Amino acid sequence: MWKKSKYTQLGINWGGFYRSVFALVVPMALQNLINVGVTAADVVMLGKVGEKVLSGASLAGQVQYIMVLFLFGLTSGATVLTAQYWGKGDTVTIEKILALGMKAAMVVTALFTIAALAIPGVLMQIFTNDPEVIAEGIKYLRIVSFSYVMMGITQVYLYIMRSVERVVVATVVYLLSLICNVALNAIFIFGLLGCPKMGIQGAALGTLISRLLELVLVFGYAKIFNKDIKFRFQYFLHTDRLLVKDFLVYAIPVVMNEVLWGMGTAANTAILGHMGSAAVAANSVAQVARQLATVVSFGLSSATAIYLGKTIGEKRLEHAKAYASRFLWISLFLGIAGGALILIVSPFVTGFLALTATAQKYLKFMFFVMSYFVIGQAVNTTLVVGTFRSGGDTKFGLALDMSTMWGCSILFGFLAAFVFKCSVPVVYMILMSDELIKIPITIWRYKSYKWLRDVTREI
Repeated sequence: MWKKSKYTQLGINWGGFYRSVFALVVPMALQNLINVGVTAADVVMLGKVGEKVLSGASLAGQVQYIMVLFLFGLTSGATVLTAQYWGKGDTVTIEKILALGMKAAMVVTALFTIAALAIPGVLMQIFTNDPEVIAEGIKYLRIVSFSYVMMGITQVYLYIMRSVERVVVATVVYLLSLICNVALNAIFIFGLLGCPKMGIQGAALGTLISRLLELVLVFGYAKIFNKDIKFRFQYFLHTDRLLVKDFLVYAIPVVMNEVLWGMGTAANTAILGHMGSAAVAANSVAQVARQLATVVSFGLSSATAIYLGKTIGEKRLEHAKAYASRFLWISLFLGIAGGALILIVSPFVTGFLALTATAQKYLKFMFFVMSYFVIGQAVNTTLVVGTFRSGGDTKFGLALDMSTMWGCSILFGFLAAFVFKCSVPVVYMILMSDELIKIPITIWRYKSYKWLRDVTREI
C-alpha cells in the first residue's frame, strides 16, 4: 500500500507523525462535533414543536450558512499563508495576516447582518414558497442576525490559532458555547424556569447569547493567555500591501470556491424546498446526520492543511509527499466509518422525530444516499481543502465545484425536479451525486503534485 523503502530513506518517524496528527485531529473533530451539536439541538427541539417551525429555522439557517462559507473561505485562504509562515517561525507576518483577516470578516458579516434585518422575507423566499415557513424563518432571522459580526471575529481568530497548532482553545470555546446554547434553547423554546414559551424565537435568542459568550471567551484568551501571537491594532489600520496581494491571490479563489459550494448546497435545499415541507424537514435531519458522520473527516482535512503547510514552510517537500499519501488513506477509512454510522442510526432517528409519514419515507432514502456520499466527501475534502490548499493550490477546487456541482448535479437535479417532475428520492440522488464525480478528478490532481509549492516570502 505504501512505498516503505522510500519513506525509510527519508527517515520519517511515523509514530511521531500519527501522534502529531492525533493531537490536531481530535480537538478539531470535537470542534466540528460541537458545531454540529448546536444545529442538532435546534433540529431536535424544534422538531418537537412542529414541522413548519423546523423547516423555517433550517431554511433561515441557510443565510448564516452562506455567510459562514465566506468566513471559511477567508480563514482558509489566510491559513494557506499562516501555516507555512508558522513553519518558518515568522510570527510577525502571522499577526499581520490575523489583522487582515479580521478586517475582511467584519465587512462580510456586517453586510449579512444588514441584509437579514432589512429583507428577511426576500431571503426566505429564495428557499421556499410556503407562507408559514417564511413567517417562522423571518422571526428567526430578525434575532439571530445580531450574532453575525461576533461570529466573524471569533471564527477568524480561532482559525488562525488552529493554523499555528493552537487547537485546544477553540474546542474549549465552542464546548462552553454548546452547553450554553442547549440550555438556553430548552429554556426559551419550551418556556422552562418561568420563561415564556418562545418557540423558534427562543432558539434564535439562545444562539445569540451563545455567540456573545464565544466572543467574551476569545477576548479573554487573547488578552490573558496568548503571549506569542497578538491582535495588533496598528496592523488592523495599516496593512502590508505585498501581504494583501498574497492574501488576495490565495484567499479569493477559496472564498469563491466555498461560496459557490455553499450556494450549491443552498440551491439543493431550495430545489427540495419547492418540493414540499416534508422534503425540507427530511433533508434538515439528513444534513445533520451527514455533518455528524464527517466531523472527524473534516477535522482531518484541517489537520492536513496545517501539517502539510508547516512541512512545506520548513522546505521538506519529499516529506510532504509522504505525509499526503497517509492522509489520503486515513480519509478513505474515516469516510467508510462515517457511512456505516449513518446506516446504523437510520432506523432510530426516523422513529424519534415528529415527522409525517411522507417525511419519514424520504428520510430513510436520504440516509441511504448519505451513507455513500460521505465516503466521497471525506476523500475529496481531505485532498482539496487539506492537501491542495496547504501548497497554495486554491484555484483547482473552484474549477472542480463549478464543473461538478453547477455543471452536473445541480443542473440535472433542477431539470429532474421542475422539467421532468421526478420524485423527491430521484431528485435527491441526483443532487447528491457530485462527490462521486469528483473522486477520479481529485485523485488525478493529487498524483500530479502540482499543488506542492512554497508560497511564503522572505520578509
